[in-house]
Amino acid sequence: ARVKRSASRGVTKKWILIVLVVLLLIPAMQVAVVRFINPPVTLPMLIDQGSAMFSRAPKHPLRYRWISLPQIPEMFLEHLWISEDQRFFQHEGFDWKEMELAVKEAERKGKPVRGASTITNQCARSIFLWQGRSWIRKGLESYYTIWMEALLPKRRILELYTNVIEMGRGIYGVEAASQYYFGVDTRGLTREQSAVLAAVLPNPKGWDPRNPSPMLRWRQRRILRREQNAHFP
Repeated sequence: ARVKRSASRGVTKKWILIVLVVLLLIPAMQVAVVRFINPPVTLPMLIDQGSAMFSRAPKHPLRYRWISLPQIPEMFLEHLWISEDQRFFQHEGFDWKEMELAVKEAERKGKPVRGASTITNQCARSIFLWQGRSWIRKGLESYYTIWMEALLPKRRILELYTNVIEMGRGIYGVEAASQYYFGVDTRGLTREQSAVLAAVLPNPKGWDPRNPSPMLRWRQRRILRREQNAHFP
Protein backbone atom coordinates (compact mmCIF):
# COMPACT_ATOMS: atom_id res chain seq x y z
CA ALA A 1 0.00 0.00 0.00
CA ARG A 2 2.85 2.31 0.87
CA VAL A 3 4.49 1.58 -2.50
CA LYS A 4 1.20 2.31 -4.31
CA ARG A 5 0.78 5.64 -2.52
CA SER A 6 4.37 6.57 -3.35
CA ALA A 7 3.84 5.65 -7.01
CA SER A 8 0.58 7.61 -7.06
CA ARG A 9 2.28 10.72 -5.67
CA GLY A 10 5.02 10.34 -8.25
CA VAL A 11 2.47 10.21 -11.09
CA THR A 12 0.64 13.25 -9.66
CA LYS A 13 3.85 15.27 -9.46
CA LYS A 14 4.70 14.27 -13.01
CA TRP A 15 1.34 15.47 -14.33
CA ILE A 16 1.55 18.70 -12.35
CA LEU A 17 4.98 19.33 -13.88
CA ILE A 18 3.66 18.61 -17.37
CA VAL A 19 0.73 21.00 -16.87
CA LEU A 20 3.03 23.74 -15.58
CA VAL A 21 5.39 23.34 -18.54
CA VAL A 22 2.46 23.51 -20.99
CA LEU A 23 1.09 26.64 -19.28
CA LEU A 24 4.52 28.27 -19.44
CA LEU A 25 4.87 27.43 -23.14
CA ILE A 26 1.40 28.63 -24.23
CA PRO A 27 2.49 32.29 -24.41
CA ALA A 28 5.52 31.31 -26.49
CA MET A 29 3.28 29.42 -28.93
CA GLN A 30 0.84 32.33 -29.13
CA VAL A 31 3.65 34.77 -29.85
CA ALA A 32 5.11 32.42 -32.47
CA VAL A 33 1.74 32.34 -34.23
CA VAL A 34 1.39 36.14 -34.45
CA ARG A 35 4.84 36.38 -35.98
CA PHE A 36 3.33 34.98 -39.17
CA ILE A 37 -0.45 35.44 -38.80
CA ASN A 38 -2.21 38.76 -38.34
CA PRO A 39 -4.61 38.45 -35.37
CA PRO A 40 -8.22 38.33 -36.64
CA VAL A 41 -9.31 39.45 -33.18
CA THR A 42 -7.66 40.13 -29.82
CA LEU A 43 -8.65 39.34 -26.25
CA PRO A 44 -9.43 43.00 -25.39
CA MET A 45 -11.71 43.18 -28.44
CA LEU A 46 -13.58 40.05 -27.31
CA ILE A 47 -13.88 41.36 -23.75
CA ASP A 48 -15.09 44.75 -24.97
CA GLN A 49 -17.71 43.27 -27.27
CA GLY A 50 -18.77 40.66 -24.72
CA SER A 51 -19.23 43.18 -21.91
CA ALA A 52 -21.29 45.42 -24.22
CA MET A 53 -23.85 42.61 -24.56
CA PHE A 54 -24.62 42.83 -20.83
CA SER A 55 -24.53 46.63 -20.58
CA ARG A 56 -27.33 49.12 -21.01
CA ALA A 57 -24.91 51.66 -22.43
CA PRO A 58 -24.92 52.21 -26.21
CA LYS A 59 -23.00 49.46 -27.95
CA HIS A 60 -20.03 50.54 -30.04
CA PRO A 61 -19.39 48.46 -33.17
CA LEU A 62 -15.99 46.85 -33.54
CA ARG A 63 -13.80 48.87 -35.90
CA TYR A 64 -10.62 47.03 -36.79
CA ARG A 65 -8.77 47.39 -40.09
CA TRP A 66 -5.41 45.68 -40.57
CA ILE A 67 -2.77 47.26 -42.82
CA SER A 68 0.82 46.16 -43.36
CA LEU A 69 3.74 48.15 -42.01
CA PRO A 70 4.79 49.55 -45.44
CA GLN A 71 1.27 51.02 -45.79
CA ILE A 72 1.64 53.02 -42.57
CA PRO A 73 3.22 56.45 -43.15
CA GLU A 74 6.61 56.83 -41.53
CA MET A 75 5.29 60.13 -40.20
CA PHE A 76 2.78 58.33 -37.97
CA LEU A 77 5.32 55.71 -36.88
CA GLU A 78 7.64 58.54 -35.85
CA HIS A 79 4.86 60.32 -33.95
CA LEU A 80 4.01 57.07 -32.19
CA TRP A 81 7.65 56.48 -31.31
CA ILE A 82 8.00 60.03 -29.94
CA SER A 83 4.81 59.74 -27.92
CA GLU A 84 5.14 56.25 -26.49
CA ASP A 85 8.66 54.82 -26.46
CA GLN A 86 11.71 56.63 -27.84
CA ARG A 87 14.05 53.84 -26.73
CA PHE A 88 11.99 51.13 -28.42
CA PHE A 89 14.77 50.13 -30.81
CA GLN A 90 17.40 50.07 -28.06
CA HIS A 91 15.76 48.21 -25.18
CA GLU A 92 14.69 44.55 -25.02
CA GLY A 93 11.13 45.10 -23.91
CA PHE A 94 11.74 46.95 -20.64
CA ASP A 95 12.93 50.55 -20.47
CA TRP A 96 14.85 50.52 -17.19
CA LYS A 97 15.97 54.15 -17.63
CA GLU A 98 12.37 55.32 -17.95
CA MET A 99 11.35 53.25 -14.93
CA GLU A 100 14.12 54.85 -12.86
CA LEU A 101 13.04 58.33 -13.98
CA ALA A 102 9.41 57.51 -13.10
CA VAL A 103 10.40 56.44 -9.57
CA LYS A 104 12.51 59.56 -9.00
CA GLU A 105 9.73 61.78 -10.31
CA ALA A 106 7.19 60.11 -8.00
CA GLU A 107 9.50 60.58 -5.00
CA ARG A 108 10.05 64.23 -5.88
CA LYS A 109 6.35 65.02 -6.35
CA GLY A 110 5.06 62.69 -3.63
CA LYS A 111 2.73 60.97 -6.09
CA PRO A 112 2.26 57.35 -7.23
CA VAL A 113 4.74 56.09 -9.81
CA ARG A 114 3.48 56.81 -13.33
CA GLY A 115 3.40 54.10 -15.95
CA ALA A 116 6.57 53.42 -17.92
CA SER A 117 5.19 50.85 -20.34
CA THR A 118 7.09 50.23 -23.55
CA ILE A 119 5.55 49.62 -26.96
CA THR A 120 6.21 45.89 -26.47
CA ASN A 121 4.45 45.92 -23.07
CA GLN A 122 1.42 47.65 -24.56
CA CYS A 123 1.40 45.37 -27.58
CA ALA A 124 1.44 42.28 -25.35
CA ARG A 125 -1.60 43.33 -23.33
CA SER A 126 -3.39 44.65 -26.43
CA ILE A 127 -3.28 41.22 -28.06
CA PHE A 128 -3.17 38.58 -25.34
CA LEU A 129 -4.37 40.16 -22.07
CA TRP A 130 -6.91 42.54 -20.60
CA GLN A 131 -6.90 46.18 -19.55
CA GLY A 132 -6.79 47.24 -15.91
CA ARG A 133 -4.31 47.29 -13.07
CA SER A 134 -3.35 44.14 -11.21
CA TRP A 135 -0.13 42.36 -10.30
CA ILE A 136 -1.32 39.22 -12.11
CA ARG A 137 -1.85 41.07 -15.38
CA LYS A 138 1.43 42.94 -14.99
CA GLY A 139 3.29 39.69 -14.40
CA LEU A 140 1.72 38.05 -17.44
CA GLU A 141 2.43 41.16 -19.50
CA SER A 142 6.11 40.96 -18.55
CA TYR A 143 6.23 37.26 -19.43
CA TYR A 144 4.65 37.85 -22.85
CA THR A 145 7.02 40.78 -23.38
CA ILE A 146 10.04 38.51 -22.89
CA TRP A 147 8.75 36.06 -25.50
CA MET A 148 7.81 38.83 -27.95
CA GLU A 149 11.26 40.35 -27.81
CA ALA A 150 12.81 36.89 -28.20
CA LEU A 151 10.66 35.68 -31.10
CA LEU A 152 9.56 38.79 -33.00
CA PRO A 153 11.60 41.37 -34.94
CA LYS A 154 11.09 44.97 -33.83
CA ARG A 155 9.37 45.75 -37.14
CA ARG A 156 6.78 43.05 -36.50
CA ILE A 157 6.12 44.28 -32.96
CA LEU A 158 5.60 47.78 -34.33
CA GLU A 159 3.28 46.46 -37.05
CA LEU A 160 1.21 44.53 -34.53
CA TYR A 161 1.07 47.48 -32.15
CA THR A 162 -0.13 50.03 -34.70
CA ASN A 163 -2.90 47.67 -35.79
CA VAL A 164 -4.28 46.41 -32.47
CA ILE A 165 -3.83 49.34 -30.08
CA GLU A 166 -7.11 50.78 -28.81
CA MET A 167 -7.70 54.30 -30.16
CA GLY A 168 -11.27 54.91 -29.01
CA ARG A 169 -14.36 53.01 -27.92
CA GLY A 170 -14.45 49.96 -30.17
CA ILE A 171 -11.73 51.44 -32.40
CA TYR A 172 -8.53 49.44 -32.85
CA GLY A 173 -5.52 50.38 -34.93
CA VAL A 174 -4.49 53.47 -36.82
CA GLU A 175 -6.37 52.62 -40.03
CA ALA A 176 -9.73 52.25 -38.29
CA ALA A 177 -9.03 55.41 -36.26
CA SER A 178 -8.10 57.43 -39.35
CA GLN A 179 -11.28 56.42 -41.13
CA TYR A 180 -13.52 56.97 -38.11
CA TYR A 181 -12.16 60.31 -36.87
CA PHE A 182 -11.06 61.98 -40.11
CA GLY A 183 -12.72 60.07 -42.97
CA VAL A 184 -9.41 59.19 -44.66
CA ASP A 185 -7.14 56.19 -44.75
CA THR A 186 -3.84 56.38 -42.89
CA ARG A 187 -1.95 57.66 -45.92
CA GLY A 188 -4.34 60.61 -46.10
CA LEU A 189 -3.57 61.91 -42.61
CA THR A 190 -2.15 65.39 -42.22
CA ARG A 191 0.79 65.91 -39.88
CA GLU A 192 -1.49 67.43 -37.23
CA GLN A 193 -3.98 64.56 -37.49
CA SER A 194 -1.21 61.98 -37.24
CA ALA A 195 0.21 63.65 -34.14
CA VAL A 196 -3.15 63.90 -32.38
CA LEU A 197 -3.86 60.19 -33.01
CA ALA A 198 -0.50 59.30 -31.46
CA ALA A 199 -1.20 61.69 -28.58
CA VAL A 200 -4.55 60.10 -27.71
CA LEU A 201 -3.12 56.70 -26.74
CA PRO A 202 -2.79 57.18 -22.95
CA ASN A 203 -6.52 57.89 -22.73
CA PRO A 204 -8.26 56.67 -25.90
CA LYS A 205 -11.70 56.38 -24.32
CA GLY A 206 -11.58 59.77 -22.66
CA TRP A 207 -10.14 61.97 -25.43
CA ASP A 208 -11.59 62.78 -28.85
CA PRO A 209 -9.08 63.62 -31.62
CA ARG A 210 -11.77 65.58 -33.46
CA ASN A 211 -12.37 67.81 -30.45
CA PRO A 212 -9.08 67.87 -28.51
CA SER A 213 -9.11 68.83 -24.86
CA PRO A 214 -6.38 71.25 -23.68
CA MET A 215 -4.31 68.30 -22.44
CA LEU A 216 -4.63 66.39 -25.72
CA ARG A 217 -3.77 69.52 -27.68
CA TRP A 218 -0.69 70.02 -25.48
CA ARG A 219 0.44 66.44 -26.13
CA GLN A 220 -0.08 66.90 -29.88
CA ARG A 221 2.02 70.07 -29.94
CA ARG A 222 4.74 68.43 -27.88
CA ILE A 223 5.00 65.59 -30.42
CA LEU A 224 5.20 68.04 -33.32
CA ARG A 225 7.82 70.09 -31.47
CA ARG A 226 9.96 67.07 -30.63
CA GLU A 227 9.67 65.79 -34.18
CA GLN A 228 11.88 68.65 -35.38
CA ASN A 229 14.91 67.25 -33.55
CA ALA A 230 13.99 63.55 -33.52
CA HIS A 231 16.03 60.94 -35.36
CA PHE A 232 13.61 58.11 -36.10
CA PRO A 233 15.56 54.92 -36.92
